Amino acid sequence: MTPQPTGRLDPSGHLVLTRTFRAPVEEVWSAVTDAGRLARWYGTWSGDPDSGRVEVLMTAEDWDQPEPLLIRRCDPPRHLALTLGTAADAWRVDLDLRDEDGRTLLQLTHRYPDPDEVESVGPGWEYYLDRLVAAETGGEPDAVDFVRDYHPAMSGHYRPLAEQLRARD
Repeated sequence: MTPQPTGRLDPSGHLVLTRTFRAPVEEVWSAVTDAGRLARWYGTWSGDPDSGRVEVLMTAEDWDQPEPLLIRRCDPPRHLALTLGTAADAWRVDLDLRDEDGRTLLQLTHRYPDPDEVESVGPGWEYYLDRLVAAETGGEPDAVDFVRDYHPAMSGHYRPLAEQLRARD
């Protein structure tokens, strides 16, 4: 089955993607915050999350250097607000989890995306969220193929979103 893009812009111009899990909120929260579970689909982190700062090494992309990650807000098991990187172009990302008829809806919000990056950032988040789904449903995250199924395959979905963002500026 070919993955389908879910990204959309909210009224504020933030990029929003969602996934639904047949699992309690606490389980999905653990999948995105527990070091061992996060390593299966995204990467590893080191440091003290209680300090609000950790470093993340994205293993799915074979990075060799960790990136700083600032935890702006953490309200377990419902909300996690992060800043990825430290430069002026750092990404602000929020994860929100909510119960929905016995399932958990995960919403990833990439705040203030750069219109010039949306065509690759959108497929990138689709890729990582599908790796999360695979990890949490007994699948193989490494079987999720970025080049074959996400970029450039999903760029056509994200190109109009990038144009909408440019028109707002």
